[in-house]
Amino acid sequence: MSLNGRTAIITGASRGLGAVIADHFLSEGANVTLCGRNAGDLAAQHARLAAAYGADRVWAKPADVSSRSDVDALFDEALSRFGRLDILVNNAGVYGPMGSIEAVDWDEWVQAIAINLTGTVYCARKAVTVFKPQRYGKIVMLSGGGATSPLPGISAYAASKAGIVRLTETLALETREWNIDVNAIAPGTLMTRLTDQLIAAGPERVGASLHARMVKLKQEGGTPLTLGAALCSYLASAESDGLTGRLIAAPWDPWPFSEEHRREIAESDIYTLRRVVPRIADGLGGDR
Repeated sequence: MSLNGRTAIITGASRGLGAVIADHFLSEGANVTLCGRNAGDLAAQHARLAAAYGADRVWAKPADVSSRSDVDALFDEALSRFGRLDILVNNAGVYGPMGSIEAVDWDEWVQAIAINLTGTVYCARKAVTVFKPQRYGKIVMLSGGGATSPLPGISAYAASKAGIVRLTETLALETREWNIDVNAIAPGTLMTRLTDQLIAAGPERVGASLHARMVKLKQEGGTPLTLGAALCSYLASAESDGLTGRLIAAPWDPWPFSEEHRREIAESDIYTLRRVVPRIADGLGGDR
């Protein structure tokens, strides 16, 4: 029960990874507010979790994270219901339009940025205003392969997910003195409705390589959703206190980290986005 007594808001929790994160948090003792754009899916998820864990521990609020008024209402009502907030999981996200940059619908491209990046920033902003007075809090961002590799054909997704990682690193430094930990996770290659969308788009729009990879994933199965949910739980718990400003991969990185390993991480650039530079002779007897 590593989250016993803690309260969380999880965005994009009506299905897929967000729903599994909510289930995992409740099983670890947290009280949870779910949000999602699809009111029907959200109501079904709320009913399932309330039946399993008790109606007093889980609440749902339809909200679109790209709408400031929706997010304001979400936080106000969650705080009113549970009296406190300790954790924000920024999970809501879309792939956005698929195809070459000159061919995709521009409004859809901008809307994907509004959901994946701007909406995430605004949710984090709201959480920080709650966490600073209590001098503690946990923010977990969902990033992924879009942050670390080019993804031709889904440029809005790639750009927004890279932005999420730099936001994570920056916000971690801004809030460190208030004991607010901000981390991003790469949950692995997941079998969700987003994967089905990539396959349906076809190789002409998302590229032959990515499409073939998604088809293979569909045939073989991907990273279990429970693995990403467990990493979110670890980063939301006291066990990870002080670990901040990192992008951690659920299927590949050796978490949970020991206290000694956390100190090593804090003193290095591991699990961050950095530019790789060549070794250039500086004319002073050394390389840089």
